[in-house]
Amino acid sequence: MPNPLETAELTRRVLLRRAAAAGLVAGPAGGLLAGCATAGGETEDAERGGKSAKNPLGVPETAALEVVIFNGGFTDKYAKDLHEPLYKKAFPKAQIKHSTTEEIAKTLQSRFVSGSPPDVVNNSGANQMDPGKLAAESQLFDLTPLLDAPSVDDPKVKIRDTLISGTVELGTYDSKPLVLNYAYTVFGIWYSKSLFDKNGWEFPKTWADMVTLCKEIKQAGMAPWTYQGKHPRYMNWPLLSMATKLAGPDILVKIDNLEPGAWKHEAIKESATRLYELRKQGFILKGTEGMDHVQAQTAWTEGKAAFVPCGSWLENEQKDTTPDGFEMSVAPEPQLSEGGALPYEAVRATAGEPFIVPTKAKNPYGGLEYLRQMLSKEGASGFTGMVSSLTAVQGAADGLSLPPGLASAAAVLKAAGDNVFNWRYPSWYLPMENPAIDAATGDLLTNRITPDEWIDKCEEAAKKIRDDDSVKKYTR
Repeated sequence: MPNPLETAELTRRVLLRRAAAAGLVAGPAGGLLAGCATAGGETEDAERGGKSAKNPLGVPETAALEVVIFNGGFTDKYAKDLHEPLYKKAFPKAQIKHSTTEEIAKTLQSRFVSGSPPDVVNNSGANQMDPGKLAAESQLFDLTPLLDAPSVDDPKVKIRDTLISGTVELGTYDSKPLVLNYAYTVFGIWYSKSLFDKNGWEFPKTWADMVTLCKEIKQAGMAPWTYQGKHPRYMNWPLLSMATKLAGPDILVKIDNLEPGAWKHEAIKESATRLYELRKQGFILKGTEGMDHVQAQTAWTEGKAAFVPCGSWLENEQKDTTPDGFEMSVAPEPQLSEGGALPYEAVRATAGEPFIVPTKAKNPYGGLEYLRQMLSKEGASGFTGMVSSLTAVQGAADGLSLPPGLASAAAVLKAAGDNVFNWRYPSWYLPMENPAIDAATGDLLTNRITPDEWIDKCEEAAKKIRDDDSVKKYTR
């Protein structure tokens, strides 16, 4: 028998939420049911507490906070042992509900549809919720109050002014900051410095030198390359990075803006061809295509392969399999040829590891405050020390003793100077990347399709998004 009090509270909004959860109501373009939000992206009925110097966001001091963390390369220890205690210290009367999952979308999508999402979500991993769609459907709380709030460490400095340049823009959709990318990731090709020193090998700065070194590595009885076979997007990163060094970052702007023919640029074809040839030359570890990210990376730390592509979360993700003296190091991708638009030192680096506060969260201002605590010096430097990753907070790693991999990533970033680039299409149009382009790259690397066929598939994936009027478009 239904609870009479509950029955009395069945407002139109609740009825719509329940209908959506039952599949009776769809959101725009068959997506999530858009939450009721004000023009500023804030919920109409969000509970507020009194604002003060210690509580600039007006968080209800006794309101519970629910936190969901992606259980990936960083695990969730940093949240449980560092960030949640910081929030609890600021709001001792608040109860924190913590959970973790490797499948964010699978775990949370029904809760977004029903209007009962958590208060803050680490929306990361291969099964992340589509941020472009969430933004288009008004599912994400506007982070402007957070960015304009005073920092924990200096009330005279706004949060936005503590962040590395480009961080706010990366999480902005249609002029609204909706996603906070917390970690700062350096991408490149990883190798063991001790192994290279032992054998007298030097990391190649051109692709011609890469081929020469791969032949030498193969003769020494080791596979030159492995990659995260079940997640071939990891190889999209060196492919696009090498193409960018050859032609310049404008090709990435064209790809992000869904321009017809963008994937047909000669630089992209040349880069795809070089990676296609890795298998033909016998340079890829046998069985790589069937490995997930941990299996491939473990094969690398075990000395079965010399190179693996990844972001700078790799050191923490593989800490349990990395032998003493391995000296994990990262280098920028080689130039396809000398005299390209960008120097060898140019690198892809960007704020990453996205966090969101859902519009329909019960305690959205608590979610914002949780992020504010994360962005404190204690929260950011503690994160770096715990998981071997830089953060988007300026100077947070200053004075820390960095492990070999992270020290290497920091050196690469410093050497790059202003020659840092990134692309946006995966966060704007997730289905374009996963599964469409990912699947094509998997086929390219196993030589099931040619570089020309791979390009056609990428163009087709972009066209599908471009021609779909139900998909919100973004440009840069």
